[in-house]
Amino acid sequence: MLGIKGPGSIKTASLILVLLLLAVLVISRYSNVLLKFAVGQEINLKTAHFSVTETEHFKIKYTSVDQDYVPMICRASEQAYQSVSEVFGQEPQGKTVIVVYPDTASLAASFGWERDQKAMGVYWGGSIRILSPREWVGPAEAEEVFAQEGPMVHEFAHLMVDEITQGNYNRWWTEGVAQYVEKNITGFEFADPFSGGRTPYYYEMDSLERSFDSLNQQVAYWQSFKIVEYLVDKYGQECLFDIMKYLGQGLNMKQAIERTLDVDYSSFENDLYYVLDGNGREG
Repeated sequence: MLGIKGPGSIKTASLILVLLLLAVLVISRYSNVLLKFAVGQEINLKTAHFSVTETEHFKIKYTSVDQDYVPMICRASEQAYQSVSEVFGQEPQGKTVIVVYPDTASLAASFGWERDQKAMGVYWGGSIRILSPREWVGPAEAEEVFAQEGPMVHEFAHLMVDEITQGNYNRWWTEGVAQYVEKNITGFEFADPFSGGRTPYYYEMDSLERSFDSLNQQVAYWQSFKIVEYLVDKYGQECLFDIMKYLGQGLNMKQAIERTLDVDYSSFENDLYYVLDGNGREG
């Protein structure tokens, strides 16, 4: 049986423990940087056969079938960069990689999703992956539709949330902020999940924070957006960036909200529920 014997062994074990703790602290501090590096390497490996076009702020990777759509994607990406950066009051570091997948199946496969799981765009680990506009935009007014209803503004807003918070954010938060930014820039808004007479409800904040992906996604996205709108209506848009600043300093969501709003979290929840109660409440 292994054991530690004698002062020398104790000193060695203590040194190893200190080094392990330091390693954990370093990894925790730079976990978002390491994640972006790992994702970037994975993309480079899996898209080595893709063609590449660069703009001032983006590196766009695509297959030959989408070559005719690349100029449109370049213009929409740069427009999103300018408008979203203005909202956040800062710009990200370096160029962002955008990967254009020719169909839903290949986009889903890049994340290991089921083939029938659909999305027009996804932000992950410093890169943006989008479904080719060829798959969903008609030839008439294609560029206008792609700019207004496409994923570029929404996904670039996700990137900015990630950048400012250094990866320390909750899913409901980034989805709420991205929808808020998108609506203010393009006017686009997801469909109301309670249209058609469906009985409205919302989730407790604890459920939204812990189980976002397992909830009804239409309702979870809608509620996230409504929370951000509530914050802006009551405290002003600047509170969003203050919350993200505190998240970037390592505070958790509750602490960041309390520090920014100067209220305890339970009071914030109660006020929020009061506003949402017009739409019902679950649980």
